[in-house]
Amino acid sequence: MDYYAINALRENHAGWALLRAQNAPLAVCFFMAAFTGPNQRNLGRQHLIDILDDVLFGLRESYGEEKFPRQASEYLDDWAAPERSWLRKYYLPGQDEPRYDLTPAAENVVRWVESLRGRDFVATQSRLSSIFTVLKTLVQQSEADPEVRLTELQRQRDEIDAEMQRIRGGNIKVMSAPEAMDHFQQLTALAKDLLADFREVEQNFRKLDRQVREQIATWEGSQGELLASIFGSQQDISSSLQGRTFQGFWDYLMSPQLRAELKDLLQRATEIEALAGVENLQAVTGLHQDWLPAVEQTQGTVRQLSQQLRRLLDDKVFLENKRIMQLIRRVESGALATRQAPPSGVFMELAAPSVDVTLPFERPLYEGSRKVWVMDDVVMADDGDVDAGALFSQFHVDKERLRSNIDAVLEDAEQATLAEITGAHPLSQGLAELVAYYQLATDSEWATINPETQQQLSWTLADGSIREATIDQIIFARPA
Repeated sequence: MDYYAINALRENHAGWALLRAQNAPLAVCFFMAAFTGPNQRNLGRQHLIDILDDVLFGLRESYGEEKFPRQASEYLDDWAAPERSWLRKYYLPGQDEPRYDLTPAAENVVRWVESLRGRDFVATQSRLSSIFTVLKTLVQQSEADPEVRLTELQRQRDEIDAEMQRIRGGNIKVMSAPEAMDHFQQLTALAKDLLADFREVEQNFRKLDRQVREQIATWEGSQGELLASIFGSQQDISSSLQGRTFQGFWDYLMSPQLRAELKDLLQRATEIEALAGVENLQAVTGLHQDWLPAVEQTQGTVRQLSQQLRRLLDDKVFLENKRIMQLIRRVESGALATRQAPPSGVFMELAAPSVDVTLPFERPLYEGSRKVWVMDDVVMADDGDVDAGALFSQFHVDKERLRSNIDAVLEDAEQATLAEITGAHPLSQGLAELVAYYQLATDSEWATINPETQQQLSWTLADGSIREATIDQIIFARPA
């Protein structure tokens, strides 16, 4: 960033304006007490007024009534005003009380102020371990050479076997208290970061929703062009890196098995003896419960886009029907007005109806079919045996079996090529089975045929001979 970009942020960014505000300590203190401290979102107006009244009561006892003379409700309205944008004020369907939430800009300021205080315990070892873990995952999962990945998996299996052998021998290494505190601190920090990310993702979706409303209100083109523009914007958000990672997190969180595993791990973490003295340790068990409302609210913002599209179509249909009825009434009024005094000359030209006439005598007469007589017709009988096995050697390719083969391979991988699937489940019916795989890939929305890459498949016939085929690469992906 250069000087001009930084200066623009200083003049226009809501977070920088909060730091420069006269009541910045009061606002940041209140934001900590109401939102970031208890890790809460979407609080009602009266509940926030009660919290702010408690904060103001303590400050006025120390500094006097003149220090903060305004009412708590006035401070809330000021901080939620468009020129501030430190709080987001909105209404839920069916409720009259407004709700409030921190904006991403204000939350960034709160987190920065908290970082200025310093920490008694700085997590370094767990961060280094996390860096190594993420780096290994990045490198290993991006490796396309099968031999390299197999070598790495073999090394990991050897390490696991050695660890199991040490445990059987009674040599159990338990995490020390500093290490446990290190990892626990990183866990809580990541949980807060994740909830903060939801606010930013939701804000991006709200921007898209606001753009859709503005387009609908000011659009003057055709209905098809408007829908194409809206769907294009929504597709850009969904296919972006942020949209895809958010959808992946939603799928992960909606899995009952993974959710049960996460709940069990959080409960077991609170039972670690080295963490017995940690303050608010039991609050860790509710981390996933804080995520669900935040993710659901973000998904609700996306659903508003569909509601806007449906309302647009309903309004368009109503206006078009109204316009059609107006045109019909105008035509009827014009016809009644000209009934008594029709205009002279050619009033209207209509294409005269015509009928195709076919006279009976133009049809050809009936002619009987001629019989052909074959003289000296002799049928020679063959006394030899005829092999009719070819008539009964037909077979059926079971597509359900092929789908089961694909699903079995995708249980352990996000995607797999047809060569990997046939490697695990060899072709038993030759070319017919290969064509059936092609048909499954063509009909499935989770399969891709890449004509730029070739694959070579082989199968063995009943007589022991080998057949090979070179085809376009087919990639099957695990359905979301």
